[in-house]
Amino acid sequence: MARVGTYTGDQLLRMLAALANPQRLRIIAALTPGRNYVSQLARELGISRPLLYLHLQRLEAAGLVSGTLELSDDGKAMKYFEVAPFSVQLDPDAIAAAAATLPIDNGEAEESK
Repeated sequence: MARVGTYTGDQLLRMLAALANPQRLRIIAALTPGRNYVSQLARELGISRPLLYLHLQRLEAAGLVSGTLELSDDGKAMKYFEVAPFSVQLDPDAIAAAAATLPIDNGEAEESK
C-alpha cells in the first residue's frame, strides 16, 4: 500500500472505513506518541483486549498501524503496535483519481439480488 501520496480507490475506502469509528481514532491518537503493547493500550483506553484487537486488526488491514510480536525478558509474548506513516489529502482531485481506479458498478449487482 502506498504510504504517502495517492491511493487507489480500494485503499482510500479501506482507510476511511477504518477511521470512521471513534474508538479507532482514539487508538491512533494513543499510539501517536510511540508504540505500545496491547495490554497497556487497552488499560489506557479503558476497553477490553479482545475489542482492542478487533479494532487494531481493522487499522492494520488498512495500513494505518503495524504490529510486531516480541518476547519480554521473562519470556512472555507481547504484541506491540505503532502508527504507520500515512498522509491522506482529501480534495476533489484526489477523490477523482482514486475513484478512477475502482471497478465500474452500473448497479447490476444490486438488481440481480
